[in-house]
Amino acid sequence: MINALLVCASRESFSNLDAVFAEMHVHAMSAESGSQALSLSTQHQFDIIIADETLPDMSGLELAKKLIIKNPMLNIALVSALSADDFHEASEGLGILMHLPPSPQKSDAEKLLEHLNHILFITKKIN
Repeated sequence: MINALLVCASRESFSNLDAVFAEMHVHAMSAESGSQALSLSTQHQFDIIIADETLPDMSGLELAKKLIIKNPMLNIALVSALSADDFHEASEGLGILMHLPPSPQKSDAEKLLEHLNHILFITKKIN
């Protein structure tokens, strides 16, 4: 089973992700702030952390930087309204798994899980 952490001030903005995750038997926890996500990431092992663009205490990009400092092997997806080029420039070097649009749709969630499953398959084969 895949374990996910959804980081957003309002879980409603990730309702499409929740629906696909439920269909695909993904266990999803939630955090309403970056600091709560950082705390949960030390208490639980997540296969993917998905952060909204704006959180009450920091941006999703700031959270990603803090998470990667703690564990460079984390799979992180970020919601951002930036264009693909601007997002690439802002997140370059962080190893972000995927850039998601605001209010991700079902197809975005399916694509994310496809990428994640591929990575998990490869890493479990190597380890």
